Amino acid sequence: MHLKTNGLRHKLQQLTWPIFFETLLIMMLGVVDTTMLSQYSDNSVAAVGVVNQLLTMIFILFNVTVTGTSVLCSQYFGCDDVKSFVKVMGVSILFNAVIGGVISLSLVFFSGTFLQWMDIRPDLMGEAKSYMEIVGGFAFLQALSLTVSAVMRSANRPKYAMYVTLLVNLLNIVGNYTLIFGKFGMPELGVTGAAMSTSFCRFVAMTVLFVVLFTRLVNNFSFSLFRPFPWEQLRNLLRIGIPAAGEQFSYCLSQVVIIYFINILGNEALAAQAYVRNIVIVGYLFSLSIAQGNAIIVGNMVGAGKKKVAYLMGLFCLKRTLIITALVSVVVIVVAKPILGFFTHNPEIITIAFAAIIVDAFLEQGRAAVLIFLLGLRSAGDVIFPVVLGLFSM
Repeated sequence: MHLKTNGLRHKLQQLTWPIFFETLLIMMLGVVDTTMLSQYSDNSVAAVGVVNQLLTMIFILFNVTVTGTSVLCSQYFGCDDVKSFVKVMGVSILFNAVIGGVISLSLVFFSGTFLQWMDIRPDLMGEAKSYMEIVGGFAFLQALSLTVSAVMRSANRPKYAMYVTLLVNLLNIVGNYTLIFGKFGMPELGVTGAAMSTSFCRFVAMTVLFVVLFTRLVNNFSFSLFRPFPWEQLRNLLRIGIPAAGEQFSYCLSQVVIIYFINILGNEALAAQAYVRNIVIVGYLFSLSIAQGNAIIVGNMVGAGKKKVAYLMGLFCLKRTLIITALVSVVVIVVAKPILGFFTHNPEIITIAFAAIIVDAFLEQGRAAVLIFLLGLRSAGDVIFPVVLGLFSM
């Protein structure tokens, strides 16, 4: 069965590009913070880099239901089961609202403890604690936005989330410029200003996403679908989401351990790591976007009982992803030094970062293949193998 006859290549493009730009714009929130703070202080970049790595690991808890939502909604959408689709959506939003609230409070009241566990350097503690309390305190906004975005993607509506994220990025640039450097009559707040701007933008994103969800996708939402409470849907979400979150948590834990050792090397190494992460993210985004587009199609096809088509789609995406990732890695190496020179004038940071970027070019090929296979398997309902592989490799 040829993929072209099913129109799936065209569908993949329709899904992948909006997902790519949405994910790029989401990550641009962190890149904008790093870029603007680099003009403020290298120490500020290092402090925010440590916090963002820790927050990324903690935010994995949100993916317990977000991953399950993506898998189940894509399968229910594929077989036109509207009631089950809406039930999964509602249960996931409620669950992540509760989990997000608990995590937000924990990050506010125990921010100092978390940073001490990271053995952060004393000269970075003040800025890092301020950033974590503000951004972490509004973590529940990210939890809800991720859930709504997952629902829209599963229903083949990725463009809505992309447009919302574009709006948020424009607001964040203006907010950062105003609050970090004290423009337009506002005080110069540095890292605190970046945190305030990012949190406000996440609030705007969540609000707009909910408006779009209930006006463009779910027009006749009824609470009667949740009486009695659909415990079966929650169990299904957790059955898929907990193993998936375990696999992602193992990866993020490995990154936190790496950050711990980089922190021992000094502020220059920490700043270099933050810059490298923001530069090499482009190659990762291409492979992640194709993998997520493939996962949505695989879920739709499995839901419709077309497993052979899902298998062929996975192989097609793997070939394309490896080629694209290799080309992007070459481009990143070529332009790396000029970009690093924009971020910082410290020669030690530039030397460390450029060496890491060269190593990352080889890493991206393996990561691309892993993303295609693991997200595809998960979307087809196999949640055990990705966890076993993830725990073994990390």
